[in-house]
Amino acid sequence: MAQSVYLPELVIRGSETTSPPRHSAVVRITHWITTLSFVALLVSGIMILIAHPRLYWGETGGVGAPSLIDLPIPFKIGYSGWGRYVHFLSAWLVVLTGLVYLLEGFSTGHFKRELVPSGERLGWSSFWRSVVDHLRLKPPAEEEFHTYNLLQRLSYLSVVFVLFPLVILTGLGMSPAIASVVPALVNGMGGQQSARTLHFFVSSLLVLFFLVHILMVIVAGFTSRMRAMITGRTSHE
Repeated sequence: MAQSVYLPELVIRGSETTSPPRHSAVVRITHWITTLSFVALLVSGIMILIAHPRLYWGETGGVGAPSLIDLPIPFKIGYSGWGRYVHFLSAWLVVLTGLVYLLEGFSTGHFKRELVPSGERLGWSSFWRSVVDHLRLKPPAEEEFHTYNLLQRLSYLSVVFVLFPLVILTGLGMSPAIASVVPALVNGMGGQQSARTLHFFVSSLLVLFFLVHILMVIVAGFTSRMRAMITGRTSHE
């Protein structure tokens, strides 16, 4: 029995038959803004962490106080003012860009169509097969140039609706201004230093996703994937 292959709906323009873009303009623009902002957050976050590479749990923590985790990073005590400034601006840029992406995703059905698992071809057998393929660095199947497998969908949903909201909330939890206005947010995390520790671990998961994402783009076909995210089209079209 032949395996069915998902293909996007065709659009006929005069005598030319084409398929709609793999990614909409809003998805492509927000993707690249988020990517650049994330890199800025990563670099500035590392500089902030180098200034005090220790993690605490509770409301307070500092030099001489017992720490929860001592990170294997050279301890260079300093203010890292430029790092905090860049981190703050990049974080708000990610928030605003994310809101645009969410509005577009819900209004156009992007999330339901592209990310919410549905159908037999997105069953758990497909999920474990895609996990094995990722571990073996195997290029995706032909139909995955037009859609996502179950592993990809669950990963993207986790990043968009779990990790990014958590990293934003924990970031706000470190702010003294937010702590004074919304103390319940900080108290719910166990204190400002607890929020910083949680922020570190959630950020680490996002960095891991970022690195794996880049690796799989290279394995899947760097040129075609980049073309799809820049122009909306793939070489298959």
